Amino acid sequence: MLRPVLLLMIVLGATAAPAEARTVWRCLRDGTVSLSTAPEPGSKCSAQVLDDDAALVPNLWGSLGVFHGTLYRREQDGQVVYGTRKLPGAVELQAFTVTTPAHSPAHAGLGKVGKPRLDIFRREFKAAARRTGIDEAWLRAIAHAESYFVADAVSDKGAIGVMQLMPDVIADYDVDDPASAAQSILAGARHLKALESRYGGDRILAAAAYNAGIGTVTQYGGVPPFAETREYVAKVRALYARYRKAMGLETRTLELLPAR
Repeated sequence: MLRPVLLLMIVLGATAAPAEARTVWRCLRDGTVSLSTAPEPGSKCSAQVLDDDAALVPNLWGSLGVFHGTLYRREQDGQVVYGTRKLPGAVELQAFTVTTPAHSPAHAGLGKVGKPRLDIFRREFKAAARRTGIDEAWLRAIAHAESYFVADAVSDKGAIGVMQLMPDVIADYDVDDPASAAQSILAGARHLKALESRYGGDRILAAAAYNAGIGTVTQYGGVPPFAETREYVAKVRALYARYRKAMGLETRTLELLPAR
């Protein structure tokens, strides 16, 4: 009998022989995540190769906690495709429940969270968001949490500027003047974009890595158990919601949500 490989693969396993590698597509669209046996039209999908004999199965969902979804079958390009997003023509096959690693807990005290500031560095944030494709509200939430928009801010750990860039990030993105708001915001946006890509659109992990570093997130397999980082993630989560509202945008969380 095929060993379970996420609930999606339990069902899909019937179409392939045991002990072989198979490809699952992890697809993102409008803040939701789904799994499919082929790229979804209209979604941004990345291939994930799974081995039935692997000792550990990677978590492809992200930090969703316990959630309920549905497996669908559809015809696509002359082939039968299975996935967890309801697309046109899809037939419902099976409901499922999946448990993923819990996300970082929110804190009752929001620290220095305050009213959104849309009056500062308008041009710089808009330009960086347009150039990188980053959600401007997300970018502003990070800047608010990091420096409260102080261009020459320097932390006791050596981070500099509006986006509190560390020396390695400054070097990676060719920043000549880290105290320049324009350069700092653009580099911060590029860094956030890279982190989003690394973590498959999971902004909780992206925020944790922005705060504690990629190596630390890798070491702990998720949000590290540092009070500073957990409080930071909670702060950014709260600020993101506030900036989305202040900018007249629909409510959206940092967490990826399962597609329906």
